[in-house]
Amino acid sequence: MNRAAYLIRRLLLAIPTFLGITLVCFALTRLLPGGPVEMQLLRMRGGSAGGEGGAASAARVAQVTEAQRSELVRQFGFDQPFLVQYGRWLFRDRMGLAMVSYAHNNKTAWQLIRERMPISLWFGIAGFVLSYLVCIPLGIAKALRHGSAFDVGTSVLVFVGYAIPALALGMIFKTFFCGTVDGLWDVLPLGGFESAHAETLSWGARLFDRGRHMLLPVTCYVIGDFAVLTLLMKNSLLEQIGADYVRTALAQGASARRAVWGHAVRNALIPIATGFGSILTVFFAGSFIIETIFEIPGMGRLSLEAIAGRDYAVFMAMLSLTASLQLFGNLISDFCYLLIDPRVHFGGKGA
Repeated sequence: MNRAAYLIRRLLLAIPTFLGITLVCFALTRLLPGGPVEMQLLRMRGGSAGGEGGAASAARVAQVTEAQRSELVRQFGFDQPFLVQYGRWLFRDRMGLAMVSYAHNNKTAWQLIRERMPISLWFGIAGFVLSYLVCIPLGIAKALRHGSAFDVGTSVLVFVGYAIPALALGMIFKTFFCGTVDGLWDVLPLGGFESAHAETLSWGARLFDRGRHMLLPVTCYVIGDFAVLTLLMKNSLLEQIGADYVRTALAQGASARRAVWGHAVRNALIPIATGFGSILTVFFAGSFIIETIFEIPGMGRLSLEAIAGRDYAVFMAMLSLTASLQLFGNLISDFCYLLIDPRVHFGGKGA
């Protein structure tokens, strides 16, 4: 099987994979209790979406007439057969993007996502670039100095960062750098994406202001990936340095620098290529824990609000987009394999 045929087959397989993911999740939104109909009934009777006990909520819902319940079921389209509902969601509602939010009656799911996406895009690109710019050179340096004090010291640092939960790390950062405790540094803002007066600033000043707001959240966001990516790069390079082709190159008179940088490093990047496809998912990057700590109105908080409020219209729209981007990102990862090592083939007799 040649490479073009493999990529085409992967692209075609992505279609049933996407349908399977969305079909299962769509079925769960219809089967799980506490859906949009029940949430709307609570609002009609003056109940809160999530603060009441189960007995009080049931009592309020019981007061609603069966005619009112049936009308709500019809308005939400839940009176149709399941496959009809799924087909309407997939085609008429454009994978849920055109559906009106259950919690925001005047906005569609896409409008809500579009408002939050630029913020997540800033954090996603910054985190992605920072991870690879730091971890790949650090992994190479650790491999070339394997067993040295530098290797041991950096391993301790990355593992400590990996072990600290994002929630705890975020609170530590806010305590030490945001002036939440008297006598400590007050050099960075407590939270938010940018200052309230950011629109009045010049382009450079606004970029600097946004960078100050992003510094701590981005650090919390990527520090957990440092250990995995750094050690993956280090171990991959060590394996390539010990390979026969490197010893052969040295025996033929090639310098150690040329053998390592001209051959070993390039082959060591092949396992790293599996993460290149995740560049597409930076559109939806964000951790609801970090965004809650630093009060960032990003995609993470939107997903949390959609799940907590049973806003399945927004939840399914976000799911369809992230699934599509992830599946297409897998194709990009395979393509990166081909670029880094043209000898790679996928079954058969090769290219």
